Amino acid sequence: MKVSRVVLAGLIVALAGPVYAQSLAEIAKKEQERRKTVPTATKVYTNDDLKKITLPTDSKEPPAPTTGDAAKAEGAPKDGAAKADAAKADEKAAAQSENDWRARMATAREDVRRGEVFQQALQSRINGLSADFTSRDDPAQRAQIGDERQKAIAELAQVAKDIEAAKKKIGDIEEEARRANVPPGWIR
Repeated sequence: MKVSRVVLAGLIVALAGPVYAQSLAEIAKKEQERRKTVPTATKVYTNDDLKKITLPTDSKEPPAPTTGDAAKAEGAPKDGAAKADAAKADEKAAAQSENDWRARMATAREDVRRGEVFQQALQSRINGLSADFTSRDDPAQRAQIGDERQKAIAELAQVAKDIEAAKKKIGDIEEEARRANVPPGWIR
């Protein structure tokens, strides 16, 4: 029984050999002949061709609103003052270029960075004053150092408020850009 299985396996291997014996040169030759029979492209599409293509009129999707139509599409405010404000905001956003948006965000981020650096410097000063306060024995010197430390703590609180205001400004710029349909890459 084992002999017949070995013989059968040998026959299968012997017969399968010629099937896979086709050389790479023969395959390349057949592919070259096949390519000669395939017709070549008659039209090459470019970016200019793609700009000409528009959606068919029977399309279910409405065209995207332009900057001027954005307020109408979102349900424009009914009173005149709100309409004027919305129109001014649209015109202002449309007039700003990519560089303007990038500059605004860079300035806001720089304000946050400066505030955080100043905050760290103040914290270091407070830590130094605290250490100096505890190491002094003279009550007059301790009082003077204590006053300086309290001023630095008050300044630290103000800087923390300034940092929060600068972070809010970044959020406001991002929201304004979103409403003006500014590409996200412009404010990164």
